[in-house]
Amino acid sequence: MALAEAGFAESGLKQRRFAELTYGARSWDRERRVIARLEHGPRGANPRFVVTNLAGDGRALYERVYCARGEMENRIKEQQLQLFADRTSCHRWWPNQFRLLLASLAYTLLNAIRRLGLAGTRMARAQCATIRLKLLKIGAVIVRNTRRVRFHLSSACPEQDLFRLVAARLKPG
Repeated sequence: MALAEAGFAESGLKQRRFAELTYGARSWDRERRVIARLEHGPRGANPRFVVTNLAGDGRALYERVYCARGEMENRIKEQQLQLFADRTSCHRWWPNQFRLLLASLAYTLLNAIRRLGLAGTRMARAQCATIRLKLLKIGAVIVRNTRRVRFHLSSACPEQDLFRLVAARLKPG
């Protein structure tokens, strides 16, 4: 940590160092390998420790395995909290499965909108709740006739240009 802190003091840029050690808590039956990511930036020290039994370079394990797992857990949390996949309060199995299926389909749809429709925009990395709030939960008048369905968005809709761009990108053909 001292090296990272000194590097930050000298350069003003966030510093990141990696170290490895073995550690054994009293409740453990043996010592285990620990990868330490030691970071110091404008907000101060930010150490992280990962206990692992995987072989390989500590930095590569931290960046490729641990960070990827964290990102995966963020996506699961996004589905549970923002798309209500945790609402399985029925006492019967099938209704809970159906709710989970609907939440999974909603996540797949919003992820496709994010990946295809929002690529290169300021919302390209937006969470599902933000996409729902800014692009889907907006007032509109829907006019349907035999040949087409038209959405008339309010002229006060702050994201109508983005909505049009996403709709054009997702339009089949």
